[in-house]
Amino acid sequence: MFFSIIIPLYNRPQEIDELLYTLTKQTYSQFEVLVIEDGSIHDAKAIVDSYADRLDIKYYFKENAGQGFARNYAFERAEGDYFIIFDSDILVPADYLEIVKNYLYEHKLDAYGGPDAAHESFTPVQKAISYAMTSPFTTGGIRGNKKHVGQFHPRSFNMGVSRQAWEKVGGFILTRLGEDIEYSIRIHENGFKIGLIPEAKVYHKRRTSFSQFYKQLHFFGRARINIYKHFPKELKLIHFFPAVATIGMIVTLLMNIIYPPLAYVLDFMVLLYFMLIFFHSWSVNKSLKVAFLSIISSFIQLTAYGLGFIQDLFKRVIFSGK
Repeated sequence: MFFSIIIPLYNRPQEIDELLYTLTKQTYSQFEVLVIEDGSIHDAKAIVDSYADRLDIKYYFKENAGQGFARNYAFERAEGDYFIIFDSDILVPADYLEIVKNYLYEHKLDAYGGPDAAHESFTPVQKAISYAMTSPFTTGGIRGNKKHVGQFHPRSFNMGVSRQAWEKVGGFILTRLGEDIEYSIRIHENGFKIGLIPEAKVYHKRRTSFSQFYKQLHFFGRARINIYKHFPKELKLIHFFPAVATIGMIVTLLMNIIYPPLAYVLDFMVLLYFMLIFFHSWSVNKSLKVAFLSIISSFIQLTAYGLGFIQDLFKRVIFSGK
């Protein structure tokens, strides 16, 4: 099996250097790499060229059109039997391709997704953000979890699609705002088999600051409504949880001002929730600092996503008239 690894890139030259280095360590060598520079001001051509003697690698520069269409550009030029999509801000374990190859030979998936985790080299903030994105107390643990809700939808930070599926379904029709989930749904609807490969994990660096994380999660909340506009049945109760939690925190704050006696109960519930996050993160990360930071990252994860969700729910659904 020959893989085509596809990496859209926008103004992240240092990240692609770290990612490409991990690809030179793969135990399975039957693959090519396509880097699609999506109109970057700070391009990574020199960095990519420096790997020409260690990887079968191709570099393309195109006008900025977003990550979904950058991947389409690569699909049309890829030579592999199977396309693997990575975000530029990940690190790939040395046995990743070996694991995927063996799993696909045994299970015959037309598309797959894998989980993400925090690498030991990540900063405490990055580890806390990773916790917030994978914790059962924030996302329900649905990302890269066998017990996911409804159909499994691979995410584009770690996603594979067979050439056969691409030839029938085509590429991305959205370039952002939930484009990977929309693509997964169309692959499902065309009768192809999609599954999770639990061992095919990557280390996802995510954002390096809480302000960047807030912007990203606010975008994700809006993306869920964008998916709803295309596929109404894909909006599940669990997707409302961050919005409900956000409203609950706002109500708690107001009650502390308006009627403090009633607020004591709400305050206790909020305190208990964040204590659960603290102790769970401490057990997972073995770090008090990361556990404290996980309270902040989890608060941001819930409120940023919730506010983005509420914003577009009102703007694009309730008040749109459509």
